Amino acid sequence: MAASTDSRQAQASLSQEPGRLCISISGDWRITATHAHWQAPKLQSEAPTVILLTQDLGTWDSSLVLFVRSVTCWAEQQKLPLDDSALPTRLRELAGQFATAEKAKPQDRSTNILIFVGTQTLAVWKQTVDIAHFVGECYLSTQRLFKHPGSFRWRDCLAEMQQCGVMALPIVSLVSFLIGITLAYTGATILRLFGGDIWVADLIGLSVTREMAAVMTAVVLAGRTGAAFAAQLANMKANEEIDALNTLGVSATDFLVMPRILALAIMTPLLALYSVLLGILGGMLIAMQLLSIPPIAYWVEMLTIVDLSDVTTGLIKASAFGIIIGLSGCMRGLQAERSAEGVGKAATSAVVTAILLMVLADAFFAVLFNFLGW
Repeated sequence: MAASTDSRQAQASLSQEPGRLCISISGDWRITATHAHWQAPKLQSEAPTVILLTQDLGTWDSSLVLFVRSVTCWAEQQKLPLDDSALPTRLRELAGQFATAEKAKPQDRSTNILIFVGTQTLAVWKQTVDIAHFVGECYLSTQRLFKHPGSFRWRDCLAEMQQCGVMALPIVSLVSFLIGITLAYTGATILRLFGGDIWVADLIGLSVTREMAAVMTAVVLAGRTGAAFAAQLANMKANEEIDALNTLGVSATDFLVMPRILALAIMTPLLALYSVLLGILGGMLIAMQLLSIPPIAYWVEMLTIVDLSDVTTGLIKASAFGIIIGLSGCMRGLQAERSAEGVGKAATSAVVTAILLMVLADAFFAVLFNFLGW
């Protein structure tokens, strides 16, 4: 605790008398400036009383609080009585709060398996209730659409159909064509061992028509369109545009959600049908190049196994997947926090929710169509 030549610099001087240890504090104490640090002195008498005094004390901040706290801790360790009555009242209060915070025991944040399972169960239940509530609102909005079709914003729906349909053709084309090539290569590797090269047409036709076209189209739209819907609505919520609609008495579900869901419900089956065509063409290309199967033979063989029920199955799945993507994107967008971070979280959550629900729906359709014999 060396003194400085500057009279306004923070200083702390020690003086010992029989039975007393006086610490005099003076100057301006700033956390950004040079100030005294506590160094334990050598005691000249047994159990002296530590007295904190102020002499020409100027402005001070947390640096003086830390100094007083360090002196207090030393006195407590040495089991010495401390007299700080000469200090400013506010300084003594802050030092006391510091001591209270140090003595507070940290909360036990560890959880056992039962608490974890219970918490996650409640979270899943809350998510299920939110989804059911949102689906109910969309159902009521659908009823209003059929009763009053003239009040529906068809122009917005057409604009969304262009965005989620026509603008998605390049990526859907690339993914579908490559999926057909991949399946053909995989099937050809096995079928050639048994001399069943021509059956690659059956493999491609059934897998693409019933499953892969609808699923891959839905996955592409979930990452492209579902995330975009969530980000748009979350941004509108952050800008209080949705609150403005509610203030005007306009239903956000009718005005913002239904045009998007209807656009996806219409365009997803069409994109899936387009995906079926490109997947078959990709498989046909590999069959012609790798297995030397003529396109006509490939097409005729495929028609022996693929019928209208297979195409209908894929279109039903695609329609359901489109509705799921629209519901997930719009729901997460309306649930987003009012911040830039909330927009990003809403987009991510929309994709995860859509894919999860699509997997569950696909499993349900597999059981249903097997029961119906399709």
